[in-house]
Amino acid sequence: MKLEVVVVPVADVDRAKAFYTGLGWRLDADIATGENFRVVQVTPPGSPASVIFGTSVTSQTPGSAQGLHLIVDEINAAHDELKRLGARPSDVFHDAGGVFHHAGTDARVSGPDPQRGSYGSFLSFDDPDGNGWVLQEVTTRLPGRLDPSVTTFTSASDLAAALRRAVAAHGEHEARTGAHDANWPDWYAEYMVREQAGTELPQ
Repeated sequence: MKLEVVVVPVADVDRAKAFYTGLGWRLDADIATGENFRVVQVTPPGSPASVIFGTSVTSQTPGSAQGLHLIVDEINAAHDELKRLGARPSDVFHDAGGVFHHAGTDARVSGPDPQRGSYGSFLSFDDPDGNGWVLQEVTTRLPGRLDPSVTTFTSASDLAAALRRAVAAHGEHEARTGAHDANWPDWYAEYMVREQAGTELPQ
């Protein structure tokens, strides 16, 4: 089972469409079958899941969707990009408890996680209706979070970053073994799959 769609309640469909597409989210559909039913679907860059809003697509109160999470690999860069695009993001923060963030703004500590641990740094922003989004920085997945038999990259830059990490790790591997590894493509592939799945990395 794959979560592929999240429904977000909005009061003004055109305003929401302009906001989300203005963030660079791909417009997948805008379909109306009359004045009382309209479906707009957008997808965040690199996301396998999409967002739907519109007219008569949910009974939720506009602005009542909270805690919707977007995962990024560099929280400060994401903050700057959102700010540039007019989303008015919060400052980057981490939680006083050091695990996950509390609801709302409770227990927020300014700045990223001091150890820059994966899963520990956040920022938030609201859409024009007050639906609340949270960005979470994930740099290394915990074991078991991803199926090791399925490896995907969300963009060319994501793949390039994974390749650069594999190159660096392979250089350390060759330095340890003292030999040139002619089978480096297989080593790179194994490293990238294991890194994404959060399993033990090849040495």
